[in-house]
Amino acid sequence: MDRRALVDRHAVDVTGILPGSPLTVGNGELCYTVDVTGLQTLPDHYPVPDATAAVPGTLLATLSQWGWHSVPGADRYDLDQTRRAYATPRGPVDYVDMRGDLTATTEHPASAAEGWLRANPHRLDLARIGLVFAGDGSAQNVTAAELSDVHQRLDLWTGMIDSRYRLRGRSVRVVTACHPDRDVLAVRIESGLFAAGLAVRVAFPYGSTAWGNAADWSRPEAHRTDVRVTERGCDVARTLDETTYRVLIETAPHGTVRRTGPHELTVRTALGVLELVIGFGSGGAGPALGSGPDVRDAARAHWSAFWTRGGAVELADSADDRAAELERRVVLSQYLTAIHGAGQYPPAETGLMTNSWRGRFHLEMHWWHGAHFPLWGRPELLERSLGWYARILPRARRTARRQGYAGARWPKQVGPDGRESPSPVGPFLIWQQPHPIYLAELVRRGPRPEAALHRYADVVLASAEFMADFVTAGPRGYGLGPPLVPAQESYAGYRAGLTNPTFELAYWAWALRVAARWRTTLGLAPQTSWTAIADHLVRPLVRDGRYQAVDVAPYTLLDDHPSMLYALGVVPPTALIDPAVMRATLRHVRENWPWQTTWGWDYPAMAMTAVRLGDPEAALDLLLMPTAKNEYLPNGHNRQSGSLPVYLPGNGGLLTAVALMARGADADAGRATPGFPADGRWTVRHEGLRPLP
Repeated sequence: MDRRALVDRHAVDVTGILPGSPLTVGNGELCYTVDVTGLQTLPDHYPVPDATAAVPGTLLATLSQWGWHSVPGADRYDLDQTRRAYATPRGPVDYVDMRGDLTATTEHPASAAEGWLRANPHRLDLARIGLVFAGDGSAQNVTAAELSDVHQRLDLWTGMIDSRYRLRGRSVRVVTACHPDRDVLAVRIESGLFAAGLAVRVAFPYGSTAWGNAADWSRPEAHRTDVRVTERGCDVARTLDETTYRVLIETAPHGTVRRTGPHELTVRTALGVLELVIGFGSGGAGPALGSGPDVRDAARAHWSAFWTRGGAVELADSADDRAAELERRVVLSQYLTAIHGAGQYPPAETGLMTNSWRGRFHLEMHWWHGAHFPLWGRPELLERSLGWYARILPRARRTARRQGYAGARWPKQVGPDGRESPSPVGPFLIWQQPHPIYLAELVRRGPRPEAALHRYADVVLASAEFMADFVTAGPRGYGLGPPLVPAQESYAGYRAGLTNPTFELAYWAWALRVAARWRTTLGLAPQTSWTAIADHLVRPLVRDGRYQAVDVAPYTLLDDHPSMLYALGVVPPTALIDPAVMRATLRHVRENWPWQTTWGWDYPAMAMTAVRLGDPEAALDLLLMPTAKNEYLPNGHNRQSGSLPVYLPGNGGLLTAVALMARGADADAGRATPGFPADGRWTVRHEGLRPLP
């Protein structure tokens, strides 16, 4: 397989403004998203509408894993102000609930405590870096009408963006790169327009509590920007309430930096080339910068190694018309998940491109963001965030203990500190609970099993301790709930009485057995109760020959995720699930489900179910179904809606499904490409993939 040719044929070429599809450079910890100028010159042309805010956000952000901000209020609001007791089989249990509605325009808006605790901390847009024309007293914005002859390329093999165009009739070339190991950007700009006043503006916003906006430009008095001029640029200290960070800027050759506003700098040169290196660091620290060529050399070396060493799937010789698009999605999804989802925390659903849910991350989505990394031979990219569970383990144990359970109960919508958010959904979800077990097991099945066992033992065993204690014994076996909300969140209004979702029952059975094997492998005494629970869980409800989503009314709502399918697909085979019944369930979903209510990860999830059932034709049809929520933009992102313009769980899920389709699972016993039809229309070459459990 010629990996360079495979990657190069999916380089992204842009010849004009695509409002929903800008390009990004990044390293998992920092991402910088640019417009056609190679910078963030035209943010209004890449809008992100927000139903909860009058001012839209933009896709052109500079976001990091470490850059978070909270508005004052931590001394006034606490989760105790949102707790509410729910009846359970073992007595009343307190949950962090939400009595108010999420928007202030409704009859019962959220309380001040609910609003603050959901909005803080929020991810912070670190800087806006774009082109202007600088005069003696003011700067003039560059407009889209002044651009022509645009040709921009994201070179995946080097991880750099090369932007060429004419501005006011004069040629401009911008090369944009991000260092793979340091939060440092390098921008090289070549143009004769510098003599006519072309400059780079660097501006800094306040943090925003809006749902999808990481920058507030309306409050210059609320933050501070201190600038110290250095020999080659400047050192910027930023203070936003309790948040501080550093920005180091160096220019070459002979660039000058001037402060042109309370939170604004302008960089100019009299020459035809400007090399700009900008580094970001949390607190009072700043990264080592290096030169522009140093950053670009590091990017080239990193990305060529990334593509050479990891897994690969090639479909170029296939006769099926869908093969080229599937291969494109696979290649671009590897790049996007690496830059947006391979940092120190589980990623947000929009990664580091724009804020969603204020940049907070959702632990039930962590599997979809990261399960593919070990399957594609890159376990270290998952391990960066998987280690975070150990850091919040004390908080998760306190949550479980407060509710009367053993072990650790993982939250849903969180920031870096792991504090859950008030919600009528999140605190009641349980399907994130087995995720650390599954993810750690995928790492253990890789090249360093002993290291994985010892690194993640506490997290795996604490997860299982809670799971085993959460179930309640009844005449039909061990059951789940009430209260709970299943993966299909449409049941949130029924949470007080909901029991035994099909997907979660199967997930409980599989994960408890895995955790029990971890105990014995670690040399610990067997925990026979875990396997006993797995053996005697309530059987999922079957009606009319099909699995239902839950075992109480309304049983199955045709809305949101068809989650009962994922009890065999996402979850490996268990004794709880009958393949024949699941086959009938899949057929019913395909014929009746309203696809406009689904989400991007549903399509790879359904494809995985079809593969486990031995139906590769259905797997491909589902994975590539032409619906709005399954659209993949020119930049490779999975769009959901205007307010959710990118969706990384779709990209990660696609890679997991393709790994199963191409490499298979343990039960396939080495059978070649079990998820592709043997009809002569598919030629599938793959390297470096690992089987699923």
